[in-house]
Amino acid sequence: MTSDGDKAELLRALRLDSTQREATAPAPALAGRGLRIALIFLVLLLLVGGSAAAWLWLHGRSVEVEVVTAAAPTVDRGPASVLQATGYVTARRQATVSAQITGTLTQVLIEEGEQVKSGQVLARLDDTAQRAALAQTQAQLKATTALRVQYQAQLEQARRDLKRNQELVDADAVSHQVAEQAQTQVDALVAQVQAQSRQEDLARAQIDGAQVQLGYTVVRAPFSGVIIAKAAQAGEIVSPISAGGGFTRTGVGTIVDMDSLEIEVDVNEAYINRVQPNQRSEAVLDAYPDWSIPAHVIAIIPTADRSKATVKVRIAIDQKDPRILPDMGVRVSFLDAGAQAGARDAAASRTGVLVPASAIVERDGHTVVFGVDGGRAHARQVSTGASYGELRLVDGLAVGAQLVRAPPPDLREGGAVTVRRQ
Repeated sequence: MTSDGDKAELLRALRLDSTQREATAPAPALAGRGLRIALIFLVLLLLVGGSAAAWLWLHGRSVEVEVVTAAAPTVDRGPASVLQATGYVTARRQATVSAQITGTLTQVLIEEGEQVKSGQVLARLDDTAQRAALAQTQAQLKATTALRVQYQAQLEQARRDLKRNQELVDADAVSHQVAEQAQTQVDALVAQVQAQSRQEDLARAQIDGAQVQLGYTVVRAPFSGVIIAKAAQAGEIVSPISAGGGFTRTGVGTIVDMDSLEIEVDVNEAYINRVQPNQRSEAVLDAYPDWSIPAHVIAIIPTADRSKATVKVRIAIDQKDPRILPDMGVRVSFLDAGAQAGARDAAASRTGVLVPASAIVERDGHTVVFGVDGGRAHARQVSTGASYGELRLVDGLAVGAQLVRAPPPDLREGGAVTVRRQ
C-alpha cells in the first residue's frame, strides 16, 4: 500500500509550475503560419478540382464529325500529279450587249441569272423616229411608182401615134418631120420610164435602210447563254459609244455562254516543260474542295509574262456542271501521263494507305489524323507521301481505319465524338 507521504510526493511530481506553463504555451507566430498553410492547401484543392471538372466537361462533350475510311493504294487511282497551278474559270464566249444606235430604252426584258436563247429580245428602244422615216420612204416609193405608171401610159400612146404617122408618111400624106417628132416623143418617154424605174429602186433601198434602222431599236441576244449582269434600266439612254457625262449607258447586259467555260492558269516558266498539249489534268474548285473535275490541256499560250515569270495555260473542262461559274478560283493538278505505264510496278512498292487530304491536320507541330474508336477521338501521328488527286498516301495507319474528315480545331485526344449520318 502506498502511504500518505508517497501520495503527496506523487502529486508534487505531476503539478506544473508557472515557468513550465509559459514554456509549453504555443507562440502567436506559429499559429499564424499554420493558418496560411491551411489556406494555401485549400486554394490548391480548388484549382485541382476545377481543372478536373473542366477536363471532364471538355472530354464529356460530344463533337459531331464525319468519318472516312483509309483505303489501300491501287492502280485505279491513276497517275500522280507532276505539277499544280492555280487560276480561274473563264468564258471564251462572253459579250456585253448594246444597241447599235443611240436611243432611249423603253423596255429591258432581262434579269441576272436568266437563261436566254439566240435572237431573243433583250430590250427595246424608242422607235418613233425610225417608224416615221420608214413611212416616209414607203410613201416616196408609191409616188415614184405612180409617176412611172403615168410615163408608161404616155409611152404607149406615143408609140401608137408613131405607128400612125409612119403609115401616113409611107402614103405621102404627111411629111417626114411629123414622123421624126413622133419618134422623138417615144424616145423621151422611154427615158423617163427608165428614170422612174431607177427612182423606184432608190426608194426601195431607202426602205431597206429605214427597216434596218428600225431593227436597231430592238436589242437581241447574239447567242444562247446566261445573263450575268444587267447594266441599264428602262428610261435610260443607251449608246454604242461613250457619250460622257455619266448619263449614257454603253451596254444593256452581259451574256456568258456556259458551254464555253474553261480554265486559265499561270504556270511558273521554270516548270512549263512539265505541261504538254492534251495532257490529262484534274481541277478542284475553291468552292468545292472535295470535288475533282476531269480536264485536259487545250493549249500553252506561246508567250511569257515578264513581270510574273509565268506562262498562261488553257485547260478544257471535260464534265460541264451548273456549279462551275465564271471567275471561280480553281487549283489544277497536271497528271504524269508517262507514269501510267509503270503504275502497276509502282503499286506493289507503295506502303501506307490513302486518306482524304482534309483528314490530315497539324497539332503541336506534328502531322496527325484522328481515329474514331468507342465514341472517342484518338490522335495518331503519321507521315505523308505522294498526292493522288484529293487523296494523300500516309504511313502509320491500317487499311479500313475510321478517321475524322476535317477535324475541328478544338478536337483533342480522347474527345467524345458522334459520327454524323451520311
